[in-house]
Amino acid sequence: MEPLDVEDGFDVHEYRHGLKLVSQDRATMHLENRNDFACPACGDAFEELFVSEKRENTFGNPGGPFCVVRTGGQVLLLTH
Repeated sequence: MEPLDVEDGFDVHEYRHGLKLVSQDRATMHLENRNDFACPACGDAFEELFVSEKRENTFGNPGGPFCVVRTGGQVLLLTH
C-alpha cells in the first residue's frame, strides 16, 4: 500500500491514478480512494479524502474514524 507523501504539501496530481474526484471548488476537494493508498497519519487505508486550503472548516459527522493532517497550506481530513 502506497502512502500519501505530504512532507512538502499534498499534490493531487501525483495520485490521480488512484483517487477519484467527487467534488471541487476554489479551495476544497473531496476525493475517493480507489487504490488503497495509505493514510499519512496512521498508515491504514482510507476511504475518502477532503483537502482544504481554507483557514476555517466545518465538518459533519463522518460516521467513523478519521485522521487530520496539516501540511504547509492545506488541511487533509481522511475518513476510514
